[in-house]
Order: sequence, then structure tokens, then C-alpha cells
Amino acid sequence: MRINLLSSFAAGILIATTICGVVYFTDDTTPEKASAKSSGDVKLTAAQMKDELESAGYVVQTKEELEKTLEAAKGIETKPADSKEQDKPVTQVVVNVADGMTSIDVANVLVQASLIPDAFVFTQDIEARGLQNALRPGSYTVNSGMSYDEIIGTIFKN
Repeated sequence: MRINLLSSFAAGILIATTICGVVYFTDDTTPEKASAKSSGDVKLTAAQMKDELESAGYVVQTKEELEKTLEAAKGIETKPADSKEQDKPVTQVVVNVADGMTSIDVANVLVQASLIPDAFVFTQDIEARGLQNALRPGSYTVNSGMSYDEIIGTIFKN
């Protein structure tokens, strides 16, 4: 009885494999044909594709339009007010103020970033303005295009 059970199982596997092989080799559907059948074999022009994407909320630009936009953005960034600043790139620094930091710590960071010339003078100016207690923990972004007062106003908020 055990041999009969084993031969029946083997015969079932052989029949299932044969059926799968016949279906696999006789089916003429390729992935390209399957996707064409599912999409309805619709061919869109470039203008139609652009309209479809824009109606879905996407911004679509040609390569030339993108290059013009990038050149315009570069032109805006590199037009300083006077000619001295034209040769000097803008340096952006993120100052992370932690609990326990003082104005001298912030001044040292700004001196290392070459945004102010002297840390001691900066600290004296902060104390003269009465802002030594206005320093709060957080991240503050300053850049070399900002004036001295703008830097102080950004980091030392009342």
C-alpha cells in the first residue's frame, strides 16, 4: 500500500508539471503585450503627456526651460549690491546654541566662520545692548551677507 501511495503522488506531480509546462510554452503573451493590452494601447504625444502631468499637479519643464531657470537663479544669487562683495562668496553658517552656552561661545563660533572680526568686542557689544540673557537654545542660520546688527538680531532674540 505504501508503494501505491508514493506512485500516485509522483504521478500527480508529473501531471501538474506537464500541465504547467504546456500552458507556459503555448501562451504567447509577453510582458510588452500584456502592458499594451492593459493600457488600451494608447499613444500620447509629448504635449498630451505634459498636460496630463500638469493636471495631476506636477511641474513639467523641458531641459532648455530648466537650464534657463537655473541660469536666472544663479544670476539673482550672484548680483551683490557693490563690487567688493561680487568677488566674495556668501558663507552660510548654522549656529547651534545649547543650554549653558554664553555670548562668548557664540562669538567664538562666529569668529571661526569669519562672520565677525573679534569675539571680545562682540561680547562687549552684546552686554552693552543688554542681550546677554536673550540667548536661547536652538539652531540659528546666519550668513556673510547679513549686517552685524542682523546677525545679533537673529541669534539674540528678545
